[in-house]
Amino acid sequence: MGEPGEVALFKKRMKQSMILLHGLFGGLSNWTGVVKHFEDRFDIYIPELPIYENSKTSLEHLLNFLETMIAAAGLKNIILVGNSLGGHIAILYTHRHPHNVAKLVLTGSSGLYENNQVGSYLKRGNYAYIKERVAATFYDPAIATDELVAEVLQITTDPFKCLCTVRTAKAAQRDNVSTHLPEISTPVLLIWGEDDHITPPAVADEFNSHLPNSKLIMLSECGHAPMMEKPEAFNEILDSFIC
Repeated sequence: MGEPGEVALFKKRMKQSMILLHGLFGGLSNWTGVVKHFEDRFDIYIPELPIYENSKTSLEHLLNFLETMIAAAGLKNIILVGNSLGGHIAILYTHRHPHNVAKLVLTGSSGLYENNQVGSYLKRGNYAYIKERVAATFYDPAIATDELVAEVLQITTDPFKCLCTVRTAKAAQRDNVSTHLPEISTPVLLIWGEDDHITPPAVADEFNSHLPNSKLIMLSECGHAPMMEKPEAFNEILDSFIC
């Protein structure tokens, strides 16, 4: 008869894995509400994308990072959730490894069109301007807390991180996934903010029209990061899709 610790470890391994991928200016904290809601039922991973690892960062580099992480952890039949740039990387992974992704969730994903305004962010380093730009990400500007603004300011005032950010943003703009989408048969859920000005609702409609097995749900009074701005609604929709 096994030890209690062995039983607990076996149960943990039996959980399905969920990977949460952040955006270009996003961070691990963006997923706090999702983690709290699902951590008891899923084995959750929130990798920090190596955007600032070197100045030649490319989408292929980020994709290779994700592939290596998943392979090293031995993850199978995963649920992949991505916001903005994270959604873009999730699409590329799913297209390349269709048999390893059980379900794909995209929210404010790049890959078709994104008004990221990176140049505008990086030309102005003062706190008031950055706060205004971060607030524009959301329908409710109050979501742009001082802590969140400080995270973005830390990037925009670092010359090396600025260079990496610009190059990654340009790489994402050049990489259009429209030809990949019809080839993705994985079930896909699109959760989009009706007031997303970075990847507007028309982008969500285009994703939905190209994907053969997708469902689109729009959230009112919500911007580019629904998991942050409408966490309860986001989690409820996600829950019904993956459970």
